[in-house]
Amino acid sequence: MVLMTAPQHSFEQARTTIAKLQTNLNQVMVGQQRNLQWLLAAFSSAGHVLLEDVPGTGKTTLAKALALSCHADFQRIQFTPDLLPSDILGLSIFDQQTQSFRFEKGPIFCHILLADEINRASPRTQSALLEAMAENQVSIDRKIRVLQAPFFVIATQNPVEFHGTYPLPEAQLDRFALKFSLGYVTAEQEVAILQSQSQKLAIDSLQPCISLAELCQLQEQVKQVRISTELQHYIVAIVAETRNIPEVKLGASPRASLALMKCAQALALIDGSDFVTPDVIQELAVPVIAHRLGLDSQSTFSGIDAKSLVHDIVQKITVPV
Repeated sequence: MVLMTAPQHSFEQARTTIAKLQTNLNQVMVGQQRNLQWLLAAFSSAGHVLLEDVPGTGKTTLAKALALSCHADFQRIQFTPDLLPSDILGLSIFDQQTQSFRFEKGPIFCHILLADEINRASPRTQSALLEAMAENQVSIDRKIRVLQAPFFVIATQNPVEFHGTYPLPEAQLDRFALKFSLGYVTAEQEVAILQSQSQKLAIDSLQPCISLAELCQLQEQVKQVRISTELQHYIVAIVAETRNIPEVKLGASPRASLALMKCAQALALIDGSDFVTPDVIQELAVPVIAHRLGLDSQSTFSGIDAKSLVHDIVQKITVPV
């Protein structure tokens, strides 16, 4: 009989947790296998996710499915133009009986927060999430209130060309570890969706499959996935190159390097490996970095986009051997 060492045992536990989440999400989402794994990579590395797509592609459904798969506190905020920061953070209310103020917590005090159509709210309201997403705390009435751990934000937004939307400020975008789109499924997959939901919605029967403790253990295990010093230099070289491109007026910050490393560790774990390889970094470079870049107006009008620039950088930077 061969006994597993503690690290091997923890690794297998983490893989089991990921498998449970994938199985649950696959009951709801059809034809989105790799996108689901990207979402879980951010989720298990304590990053936040921004889903940008046209209405009706399953953004909100995916976010709800992830929240329902965990025994964790879940809150949803529907962002609208008249939403105020206090509607997110909470506010102090005067109690007539005690003749004192008491603080009523807002929906941000949870483990998983769904910020639905985040770009329909004003920049002032959007900024209410900045401190929470970066530091897991909020400052209200001159007091710092720490959020529960883990804290995960999954936000959805419609393309900014749509009516009634506000572009997210650069500081807000930089808080998201990953930004990607689900896109349309194939005709066959869409037929499968119709057949599976002809009687009832699949999400209505979804049950929690992991505990909060398992989620915390998963996030700890992701940190143990090995990444060599050479690959860390590779990540920094990719991110640093974004600051040297003439078309980019705002390059990626060191936060992008950290996000790319952590998400690469998580995706390697999801793929069944206990170490990071260059191809995982290359795969995640665009969804981790592209949304953080600010292009100059001339490049934007010329049709140059951040995704193609990051892709070119990845092709140019020498891969360590």
